[in-house]
Amino acid sequence: MPTPASPEVRRYRGAVIGAGGIARQSHLPALRDAPTVSARVDVVALVDSAPDVPPVDGIPLLSGREQLRRAGPIDFIDICTPTASHLELTLWGLERGYHVVCEKPVALTRDEADRIALAARAHGRIVMPCHQYRYNPVWMRVKQWLREGAIGRWHLAELSVHRLAADPGRATGGEGGEGGAPWRGTSAAGRGGVLLDHGTHLIYQLLDVAGLPAAVSAWTGRLRHQGYDVEDTASLHFEYPERLVTMFFTWAGRVRENRIRFIGDAGAIEWVGGELRLERGGKVERHDYSVELEKSAYHRWFARLFESFVAALERDDPAAAAAPHLADIRRVAAVVEHAYQAAHTGSKVAIPDDA
Repeated sequence: MPTPASPEVRRYRGAVIGAGGIARQSHLPALRDAPTVSARVDVVALVDSAPDVPPVDGIPLLSGREQLRRAGPIDFIDICTPTASHLELTLWGLERGYHVVCEKPVALTRDEADRIALAARAHGRIVMPCHQYRYNPVWMRVKQWLREGAIGRWHLAELSVHRLAADPGRATGGEGGEGGAPWRGTSAAGRGGVLLDHGTHLIYQLLDVAGLPAAVSAWTGRLRHQGYDVEDTASLHFEYPERLVTMFFTWAGRVRENRIRFIGDAGAIEWVGGELRLERGGKVERHDYSVELEKSAYHRWFARLFESFVAALERDDPAAAAAPHLADIRRVAAVVEHAYQAAHTGSKVAIPDDA
């Protein structure tokens, strides 16, 4: 029995909105199977309006969010739907008094981020973006090395993502098939292309180690997937005082590849595929992360994110708990907004300090 010295901890009741691949492969395993999360969270409903959604054992499947009242009290919703619904669902959840976890990107512009922040503050609720790559073990080691000055002062970073196509998502016929383009390849559902889909992750990672850039130049276009109505390739240049960062994303590659490289005055860090290398003093230190980077391990990164979410819910001051996550959403949205503006105008665009 609980005693005054060891009171029973509160459990939080949540509903997952959207029952596609990201929910089944990452969110639900993190919420239900990670001991540190499942000890604090109960998933009491799964909401998806598609007619052919397979059930998940032990979780009631609802066909519409208006049915959530059947599930009893709800503390939070976890949004796992296509990008075009994120803003509306986030505002809907906040208006009903729910805390919100939302797949990236939560907002695409500063105005959208400000609408979310206004609603979150009005209702005293937290909105946490799914920026789970912060908990990628390779990236955590990279950040540690940069923080410790392992390569001295770094002045150049190159980050790239190659894919053969946009992730098809659930129940699509694939490009050229019955289902047409995957939802990420459509502006109606995805709102943007590869810059938004993969770029969001690398943008918040960049902000974590370098802060807000002074300016951005960008190019976006379709090189291969003419059936998409969004870009399948993007090239970005971020300018800092005495520092440059390049990013390249494509759904028109020949092989799946991730590559990150930081060059400093005393060495270099390079992450290629499953290997992370640190070169300094004429020696190379190598680490094999191939197992930790398998898709089957992604739910561990989400578990860390949900641990952080529960910790935010536990804080006595909701406004203080919400503030860093709202700032995170706005800063990422500001960079995305200015990157698309730079690509549209074909010119370098300054990013304001208050973004």
